[in-house]
Parts: sequence; structure tokens; C-alpha cells
Amino acid sequence: MQGKIALEEHFAIAETLQDSAGFVPPSYWEELSGRLLDIHDRRLREMDAHGVEMMILSLNAPAVQAIPDRARAIEIARRANDALAEHVAKRPDRFRAFAALPMQDPDAASLELARCMRDLGFKGALVNGFSQVDAPESAVYYDLPQYWDFWGECEALGAPFYLHPRNPLPSMAQIYEGHAWLLGPTWAFGQETAVHALRLMGSGLFDRYPALRIILGHMGEGLPYSMWRVDHRNGWVKAPPRYPAKRKIADYFNENFYLTTSGNFRTQTLIDAMLEIGADRILFSTDWPFENVDHAANWFDAASISEADRLKIGRLNAQKLFGL
Repeated sequence: MQGKIALEEHFAIAETLQDSAGFVPPSYWEELSGRLLDIHDRRLREMDAHGVEMMILSLNAPAVQAIPDRARAIEIARRANDALAEHVAKRPDRFRAFAALPMQDPDAASLELARCMRDLGFKGALVNGFSQVDAPESAVYYDLPQYWDFWGECEALGAPFYLHPRNPLPSMAQIYEGHAWLLGPTWAFGQETAVHALRLMGSGLFDRYPALRIILGHMGEGLPYSMWRVDHRNGWVKAPPRYPAKRKIADYFNENFYLTTSGNFRTQTLIDAMLEIGADRILFSTDWPFENVDHAANWFDAASISEADRLKIGRLNAQKLFGL
């Protein structure tokens, strides 16, 4: 399929590059770092070769979210966003941008999102999971009351928010001790992000801000497969839910969330997500440079779905969501 739009596509600035060093063996670091720093050379060649018309670019992980000092987080977010805006301005026909946000300071995050949307023409934000705030061992999640005004700003700006994974802090990851292979995209990324997303759904956030739109990568971080059980476990027990939200969790998942195919190139998983959330809420992505554009595109172009759904997922849904 020609004309695909991809939206979990990462880059790095010098200050955040080393954050990605642990995601590949040392012998692959030169290759990965080159991919992260490149915007207009190999990345464009990969896009041209595999029918990707546009990428919405975002900062690598965990980057800003792993900077406990609020002032430094604000500085790096602004620096990354300004750098990205310059790259997009060179090729707005091929690239758009998601804002990096200093969620350590909700008011500053709101201001930076507004600046990026209104002044720089960004299409939303991508945030790398929880933020470390004031102390390296803190992990602050965005269902907490101090973030609700920020979510109101997201809704008012019409800014989709991509909740991207990061690993749990070592002090909070005892279940992975001795099993480091489970960290990162193998398992820990999905588990961490799924729980964060469920916290948002159960908090009542979407009752207050029903037009808020959240994006999850990797075909939904395992949530489509589990959504029925979240709402119906112990179905013979008649008791009210133990969360503040007014509706079933699946209602918010189906109405406020979008999923991408980033880094999860399996047709059975795609079909399961389509059956759960609908083809109108799934968007093509690759997860470059951590995954290959050709792996994503060749799989998607041949996946056994209808051509109407392929066009929606590959292009039309992104056009509608981001006003492209």
C-alpha cells in the first residue's frame, strides 16, 4: 500500500541519545544511534522504499520522563521540541511532530503543549510513561489529581496523547530480577503501559473530559485481549466497581483510545484488536528505528484484512485524527 502514515517513529537529540543504548546489544549501538539521529537521509529512503508517505516523529524514551529535576526536564523538552520543529519545517510533506512534555510539572507541560500545538504546528504529544519527579526513585502516574487540568488542556487543544512505554524503575521491578530478558519490549513495556492506561480509565478522567484521545502502541499493550475480563471477572458477585469512573472500563477503551501497529506485526493480533476496538481506531506504525520499516510495511501490505480496512488503518484514520 502506498501513502501510509506512521506515528510511532522516534528520533533523539544529543542529550537523550544514550537513553536508548540499553535496548540493543553493544555491537548494534552504532547502527541504532545512527538511525536515531538521522531524519532526512536513510529514514526518508526507507519510507520511499516501503510506501510510507509521512511519519509523525517523537523523542526517544525515557528521555524527559527520566529527569527528576523539573527545571532540567522543562529545558530538555523545549530543546527537543525546537529541534524537531526545525526538522519538520524542512520537509512538512513527509514529517510532522509530537511534543515531548515535562510532566514533572503539570503546568509547564500544559504550557509546552500549547506552544507546540499553536506555535509549532505539532499534532499532539508523546510521553514516555510515568515521570520521575524530584527524586530518582519516584514514579508519578497521570491519573493523579495534579494532572487533571493538564488533561483539560489536552482536550481543549484537540491534542491526542500517545502514552508510550518505559521500563519500571529497578526498585519497583522485583518480579524481573534474574530475568532481564523480560524487560523492555519483550514484556515489561506492555505491562507497565497497560496498567497506566487502566488507571486513567478507572479514574473518572474520561467522564470529565469525554473528548480526550489517548493512543497506545504495540497493538494496545495486550489490553484488547483482556478487556472483557477486566469488566466481567467474578461475574456472579453483584458489587459496584471499586474505581471512581462511572462506566465500564471497556466503554472508555472503545471510545477514548486508539491503537497502533508499532512493533507488533502479526495478523492474528491485528484482527483481535479490530474485533475489540474497531478498524476506525487502529493506525499503522512501525516503531522505527527500534523496528524495521520493511518488516512493518511488508507485513501490513500483505495482511489478510479487507482493502477498505487496510486503507483506514494505513492512512485515513491518521488523516482524520490529526487533521492531516
